[in-house]
Amino acid sequence: MATNPAHITLTPVLRALVSNGLSDEAQLQSLAADPARGKMPLLFYAVERGAVPASVLMAHLSARYNMPMLDLDAVMINELLIRKLDKGLMTRYLVLPLSKHGDTLYLAMADPTDFKAVEDVKFNTGLQVLPILVEANKLVKAVNAAANSMQGGIDDVFMDKPRGEEEQEEFDLAQESDGSVEDAPVVRFARQLLLDAIQRGVSDIHLEPYEKDFRVRYRLDGVLQDVLHPPVALRDGVTSRLKILCRLDISERRLPQDGRLRVRVPPARVIDFRVSFLPTSFGETIVLRLLDPASSKVPIEQLGFLPDQRKAFEEAIHRPYGMILVTGPTGSGKTTTLYTALNILNTGDCNISTAEDPVEIPVYGINQVNINERIGLNFATALRSFLRQDPDIIMVGEVRDLETAETAIKAAQTGHLVLATLHTNDAPQSLTRLENMGIPTYNIAGGVHLVMAQRLARKLCPHCKKPLRIPEQALIEAGFTHEDLQGWRPLGAVGCDQCNNTGYKGRMGLYQVMPVSDAMREIIMRGGTSIDLARQATQEGVLTMRQNGLRRVREGVTSLEEVLRVTNL
Repeated sequence: MATNPAHITLTPVLRALVSNGLSDEAQLQSLAADPARGKMPLLFYAVERGAVPASVLMAHLSARYNMPMLDLDAVMINELLIRKLDKGLMTRYLVLPLSKHGDTLYLAMADPTDFKAVEDVKFNTGLQVLPILVEANKLVKAVNAAANSMQGGIDDVFMDKPRGEEEQEEFDLAQESDGSVEDAPVVRFARQLLLDAIQRGVSDIHLEPYEKDFRVRYRLDGVLQDVLHPPVALRDGVTSRLKILCRLDISERRLPQDGRLRVRVPPARVIDFRVSFLPTSFGETIVLRLLDPASSKVPIEQLGFLPDQRKAFEEAIHRPYGMILVTGPTGSGKTTTLYTALNILNTGDCNISTAEDPVEIPVYGINQVNINERIGLNFATALRSFLRQDPDIIMVGEVRDLETAETAIKAAQTGHLVLATLHTNDAPQSLTRLENMGIPTYNIAGGVHLVMAQRLARKLCPHCKKPLRIPEQALIEAGFTHEDLQGWRPLGAVGCDQCNNTGYKGRMGLYQVMPVSDAMREIIMRGGTSIDLARQATQEGVLTMRQNGLRRVREGVTSLEEVLRVTNL
């Protein structure tokens, strides 16, 4: 009888699974012939397609071959060790170096019978190899992540200078390295650091030197996370490397310096970094802020407004004149909200000018001015110049002083739409803050049309969130009513591999959107306090940020713990 050309000889592991009733040979042969498998080993493809549960496979192999098992999720991968193994070997055999002790390399594997993989790794590294059994699905994910992090995939990170742009440094990676052994780890580390941060979606990178440590932290979803402790010997080299890329003075270590860096992530994504160097006791602390142009193009649907809040906001930004104030602490999403409004208004039939410190995201069609206090270009100066530029819409990065506030209010009262930010705790306090600055109450009442306070709250990971048992009294104290608690339990964070074990993935806005009504104008005119304004806003149905957050808790979007972290009663 002719042999079926699609039939393959199963590996010893797969034959053992079939003989023990843990898998079906016909299904395995079908998967072997599946064109979608490509070059992936059949064992791994069978796990991926669910023909063999990963945990069952690992338990069977551990018992059969008397091998130790390891949960890859509980292991911190040693990136320096990974680079000692050829990337082609790692991806072809789906193996991963875990640790090295003496001349022994501990190697994560899912198929302990793949002796060719062991021999090739031995030859490549010159070390003895001790296989450690791990789950196949987790190994595939870890190998792919490690391969992406290696140098071969990131040679194109640094952005070439566009022709005609003198202010942007050009980085030709084919020529920039002098090939010295000492510099190579620093160059690779700097490349990988930027690429890894971009891929993870972090907002800031912190490099912090200490006497016997060098710490790297990421700010992800608004929370700092400890991610890496590189060798202390890399500290000065990395600092100099980043200064060179930012075109700063590498010999100046006594004064703070600020710079910018542009990188390209293949094939076509371009991201700017704002970089700050600050001298400390054991070296320079470096903070890199990622400025992704995509963040200026967030659709209004994704900001997190409740329906009535969105309606009030859109009505305000489409008015021909008046001031809209957005308030909140640094990092609360004010810039994203303002740019969402500007992108809605940037239709080509109006003149839009912005004053920012600094301009973080260039936007076509908007005249953006970089504030420079050292040469006398402050917000007030820029605003006065805007008024001679036939503007329709003006955006002020921050109202810091009386002069800026007065100019902005006057612009709002003379036929211009003005969007501005303040640093106050909530919407009612913004109006009394202007009064405390020295703005006459009649100008505040006549010029400001809407005030919006906001915070950013992390969203629960949809893959691992689960109901929690929280005492009823604690829920009442947080702001819920007894009616809210009938037949409902809040969801909480757990943590899984989809969210880096934080329990949260992504962020959303919590808003207090307060249109300035006639009743509020009367309170302002008679010198009322922020408490009076807050009371009136409540009577008019304006939700506080805490109330907004509690609604999102009831919807299962975020956790009570997160709302309590970012809002006050």
